[in-house]
Amino acid sequence: MNGKNRSNIKPGINVKIVKKEDQRTGKLTLGVVKDLLTNSATHPHGIKVRLVDGTVGRVQEIIN
Repeated sequence: MNGKNRSNIKPGINVKIVKKEDQRTGKLTLGVVKDLLTNSATHPHGIKVRLVDGTVGRVQEIIN
């Protein structure tokens, strides 16, 4: 699943995000979603979330 649809993302799921400072390199960070920060239903670069550890980034992958 991709992270461009808000309906796919719920608090508590495991995701890979790209942080703002890692967008050039594409380095992904693994974590658990705490909050959804994007209000729109979709976003072309991924839904912005806050992870449990406080990291903020856009969802690139949803881990089952």
